[in-house]
Amino acid sequence: MLLIHTSRDLLLKPVQTVSGVIERRQAFPILSNILIRQDREKTTFLASDSDIQIRTDILPGLAPEQPFSLTVSAKKLQDILRSLPNDGEISLIKKEDFLQLKSGKSAFNLQILPAEDFPEIIETAEPEATASLHQKTLKNLLRYVQFCIAQQNIRYYMNGLLLSIQGNQLVGVSTDGHRLALLAIELDQTQPKQDVIIPRKTALELSKLLNDSEEPVKIEYFHKKICFSFSNIVLISKVIEGKFPDYNRVIPQENNKTFIINRLLLLQALQRVSILSNINENFRGVRLIINPGNLCIICKNSEQEEAQEDLDIEYHHESLDISMNIHYLMDLLNTVDCEAVQLAFENENSSILISIPGNDEFKYIVMPMRM
Repeated sequence: MLLIHTSRDLLLKPVQTVSGVIERRQAFPILSNILIRQDREKTTFLASDSDIQIRTDILPGLAPEQPFSLTVSAKKLQDILRSLPNDGEISLIKKEDFLQLKSGKSAFNLQILPAEDFPEIIETAEPEATASLHQKTLKNLLRYVQFCIAQQNIRYYMNGLLLSIQGNQLVGVSTDGHRLALLAIELDQTQPKQDVIIPRKTALELSKLLNDSEEPVKIEYFHKKICFSFSNIVLISKVIEGKFPDYNRVIPQENNKTFIINRLLLLQALQRVSILSNINENFRGVRLIINPGNLCIICKNSEQEEAQEDLDIEYHHESLDISMNIHYLMDLLNTVDCEAVQLAFENENSSILISIPGNDEFKYIVMPMRM
C-alpha cells in the first residue's frame, strides 16, 4: 500500500527536526522510532525520549491513499534519506510489518512497530500561564543563560534552566554553583507569577529549533510540564521538580569598582595566555591584577611556565588581585555578541559581576577562586 510519494527534501526536514530528541540508548525500543501519522489534512512526525517530545506537522497533507500511522527507526530513516540525491523522489510503501522506502533504483525495507504502542505525551488541561514572544527573543535568552547549566549535579535543580514569569517579564536563570547567568525580557502581557525549571536537554533542543525571526513562539505552563509552539513545531517537556535557589541573594549589591573593556580584546588576550595554563585541569585559573589604567592577565602551569598580557583600561579605584576560572570568563565572552563588557568588584574575595553596558537586564556572576 502506497503511503506517501514526495520529494526527498520535504521528507528529510521534519525527520531531522524531531530526531534530535532521541537518545542513542533507549530503555524501550519504540522510543528509538519516529511516529509518522497522516490524515487528509496534515502529516505529523513525532519523537520522544519519554521526558521531551517534539512534534512537527507538514501542511497540507501529502495526499495519501488513506490515513495511516506507524513508527520506524529514526536513525535508519534519517541516514537513508541523507544518502539519497537531493532532488530524488521518495515513495513510502507499507508491506506487512515493514516500511519500504523506494527512490529511483534503490529500495530499503525497514521494520515498523505499532503506532498505538508509542508513548505520546498529550496535554488536555488548561495552561496555568501563557506567554508569547518572538522566536529570536527566546533564542537569545536561551543562548545568554544556558551555558551556565550544571551537568549531573547532585543538586538536581541546577541541571536545568529557570524560566520565570514575573508580571510582564520572562526571566531566564541558570547556575552551576560557581557562576550564574540571568537575563530578563519584556512580555506584551502581564501574567501570574510562574516558575519552572526546564531540563538542560530541553533548552539545547529548543535553541536548535528556534529561528532568528520575529515569528511568534507560544509558551504554555502546565502542571509538571511546559509546552513551546512555533513554526508548526510543538515541543512538550517535563520539568525538573524542586525549588530554584533565590538568585536575587547572589547578585552583588556593593560592587562599585568597575571598568569597561572591549569584549574581543579581552577574549583574545585570554585565549593567548590560556595556552600556558594547566590544560588537563577542569579548573584552569587566571590571575587578574587590576591597577589604575592597567589590567594584567597572568596564567601559569605546573611546569612553572607563565604567560602575561597587559591591557589598558579606564579604572580609577584601588588595586585588586583576583583569581578566577578562565573557562568562566571565556564562556561568557564567546556567548554574548556585544562590543564591550563591564566588570564590577567589591573586593578581592567577593563575587564578580559582569554586565553589558546599557543593558540592565543581563547579569553574570562569577565566584573567585584560590590559587
